Amino acid sequence: MNANLTSLQQTLRTFVTNDLIPLEVDVELADGYLAPEKRAALKDKVRALGVYSGSLPRSMGGTERSWEEQVVINEEIGKVTNALGWLVWAPAIVLRHATPDQVERFVRPAAEGRLDICYAVTEAGAGSDASTLSSTAIRDGDQWVINGEKWHVTSAFPDGVAVVQCNTGDEGNGAVETDRNTLFFVPLTAPGVTFAEHPKYTHHLIDPHVRLVFENVRVPSANILGAVGNGLGISKEWFLHERVLIAARCVGAAWRLIEEATQFAKERVQFGAPIAEYQFIQGMLADSLTEMWAARELTYAAARFADEVYSVSQTEEDAKRLHAKAAMVKLYASEMVGRVADRAVQIFGGRGYMRENVAERFYREARVERIWEGTSEIQRLIIASSLYKRGVEKLID
Repeated sequence: MNANLTSLQQTLRTFVTNDLIPLEVDVELADGYLAPEKRAALKDKVRALGVYSGSLPRSMGGTERSWEEQVVINEEIGKVTNALGWLVWAPAIVLRHATPDQVERFVRPAAEGRLDICYAVTEAGAGSDASTLSSTAIRDGDQWVINGEKWHVTSAFPDGVAVVQCNTGDEGNGAVETDRNTLFFVPLTAPGVTFAEHPKYTHHLIDPHVRLVFENVRVPSANILGAVGNGLGISKEWFLHERVLIAARCVGAAWRLIEEATQFAKERVQFGAPIAEYQFIQGMLADSLTEMWAARELTYAAARFADEVYSVSQTEEDAKRLHAKAAMVKLYASEMVGRVADRAVQIFGGRGYMRENVAERFYREARVERIWEGTSEIQRLIIASSLYKRGVEKLID
């Protein structure tokens, strides 16, 4: 890791250690509630540190970080529970497709932390397969009328904006190839938008996952993100990027779990000796560290490959290889952190079953990493398909 990356790592580590981790237990016991004034103060600090919106270029209000730098950031914020790390905000990378007008209305305010933008794709009948949606957008002159429901919409706030993926049928302006899906910027204050449900989840995060209902919601054509009929293709770019960052956060979570469990094992005395001296404990810690390191190396390798791909003219083959590599790191890191969290709970014993304990919180929170932005099963299908087409060497070099 070069000096610039080390400096960035230390900046994030200090912020996470001093400002975020001390809030975990209070937020957990309040079922994810963080006072608005506290949230605002922390966002001001993130802004001052200059570590926000690394996924977006400076011309759009972002800080334009490399993929490797974004992995460094996400590894550190992954060490904190309750999604407090999400206060280091980073809007979806695909907002780069926005028009100049959309940049000024939506993207720049989001990049600068003045507007919350969420991504609404999942439906009751569309999760892993987002190619055929029941939510529709029908053209009406220079407007589109949206109807449907979106589930598990993360970070949807009443005064924010959603990027909503809709089925637009055969619309496509004569394009040779479309995926029948289109993305729309939809202000959540628009008439016809309803926050239908705030479900309770296994974890207690500072951001909600809501069910949104769209009933005859009208948006102008100027709110289309990208081209009509290319919504799924753009969403796949977001999935790919987010899978690498999920892997980084899983590595960060495992890192903290190993540190906390190791410290406890050294201090916990049973049968006249610290439990760290017992081989069963040593085995769990050794396995955890080994798996975490392997996941970390995979994640950084994928990020460096992405930086190489995007530094030159990207070919379709480059994109396919990166797709497979992102799937591999997401698969391995998300499953790794689940095993590490389980071992940490076992090492902590009864304490590890208390909500005040970091192992208990990560044990619950880590489970969703194998589900969102593509289940482990979907990642395996992507990897196997790419292996058949490209062989081993193309995917590991």
